[in-house]
Amino acid sequence: MSAPTHTRPHPATRGGVDSRLPWWALALPTLAFIVLLVLILNPTNAHAASGDPAVPHLVERVQQLIAR
Repeated sequence: MSAPTHTRPHPATRGGVDSRLPWWALALPTLAFIVLLVLILNPTNAHAASGDPAVPHLVERVQQLIAR
């Protein structure tokens, strides 16, 4: 009488699900962030969009710090 042999179970497969993001899923938010940052740091647009004189001064100061 021989003992029954047990086979190893196969590792679970993902079922074809791809977990990687396409290139544009990172590129588009990055591009949008850069465009918005450029719009904020442009002092001429900051003066027109704001009634408070402290905001354009703050934006100019941030731009000076980044330029260093």
